[in-house]
Amino acid sequence: MLNLERLRVLDALARHGSVSGAADALHVTTSAVSQQMTKLEREVGQQLLAKHGRGVRLTDAGRLLADHSARILSQVELAQSDLEAQRGQVVGELRLSAFPTAARGLFPAALAALRAEHPQLRVRSQELEPEAGVAGVIRGDLDMAVVLDWHNKPMPLPDGLAKASILDDPADIAMPEGHPLADRDEVRLEDFADDEWITWGDGEFCHEWLLFTLRAKGVEPQVGHRAAETHTQLGLVAAGLGVCVAPLLGRDPMPRGVVTVPVRQQVRRHVYVVWRADADRRPSIRAAVEALQKVGADLGQSADRD
Repeated sequence: MLNLERLRVLDALARHGSVSGAADALHVTTSAVSQQMTKLEREVGQQLLAKHGRGVRLTDAGRLLADHSARILSQVELAQSDLEAQRGQVVGELRLSAFPTAARGLFPAALAALRAEHPQLRVRSQELEPEAGVAGVIRGDLDMAVVLDWHNKPMPLPDGLAKASILDDPADIAMPEGHPLADRDEVRLEDFADDEWITWGDGEFCHEWLLFTLRAKGVEPQVGHRAAETHTQLGLVAAGLGVCVAPLLGRDPMPRGVVTVPVRQQVRRHVYVVWRADADRRPSIRAAVEALQKVGADLGQSADRD
């Protein structure tokens, strides 16, 4: 009898290409990965890993079993979804993530509504950047992840995921109240070619989007400060240390001394939720999507009124 958890370890090895990568993905030690693989090799009576330089590679038998493992794990997910769908009740546990401003702007109302409407559903949430959220869904650590992309830079998604739109989130430019452009009705991104930008961490999707967008307009951005949290960025703006992109979602309350001005060619990020397609029939997934979309629609209407 093949052990499902050991197959999950083999699947992670095949996906990430190394023991350390599999260990990081599964949130275990490299020793635990090696131990599980040794036990799996004993169970199947064949060598699944071979030394390759300082690392390891899958043998032919390892690749064969890894292919089966991916299908087996998908079928297990599908079986769980079908059982939950047949029961027709929103119960069990649902694990979600969202990037910080979505966790602040969407989760309180959406998760409170889920608890009120489905008291037998236990929801667990955490803040994760979009790429980490998608990776968690693919690995099976998460059931759903709220992620984003920008109007001019979509985020590539792996195969096997389903998604649903939550809202389009307009973004302004935040600047100190004494900035020369603070009294404008609208601005262009290239108007800030001589300003220092306060942006996200190196390699983060939103940081890469900002560099991509400014360079497309012939501007090489001057990045002065980096901060993952919008409120930290806005605090640096309030101190007169630069300007930043300030999406509407989750940015309130605004600190004193900061002015936001809309961008002439409107800048929006698209916020949506992803989950594994083989879990599509789970009532808890559908209930969470509906709750998130309702909060997103309410926020969108508020933005239109403002």
